[in-house]
Amino acid sequence: MDELAVMDRNKCILQINGVRPFFSDKYDITAHPRYKELSDYDRKNEFNVEKYLKYLRRKPRYRVKPEDQVDEAYNAGTISEECMKTDGFMSISH
Repeated sequence: MDELAVMDRNKCILQINGVRPFFSDKYDITAHPRYKELSDYDRKNEFNVEKYLKYLRRKPRYRVKPEDQVDEAYNAGTISEECMKTDGFMSISH
């Protein structure tokens, strides 16, 4: 543990699956060509998982229209009007 306390600030310990941990030089991320896309550069680049999940829930789902062409078809019944209005599970009536 003492080795970690006195470790050079420009070094890090890399741990890769299947390889013993080893010392390596740290990478200066500010030197990367796409650094401006990181949240370290600008907070507006931060990924907001809650906002993304909300978007996925509101995203319109594809609906098959009568004029759409299909390669194969199977008659599984009809979709109720109530189901068409909800965003939940489909209920099929025969």
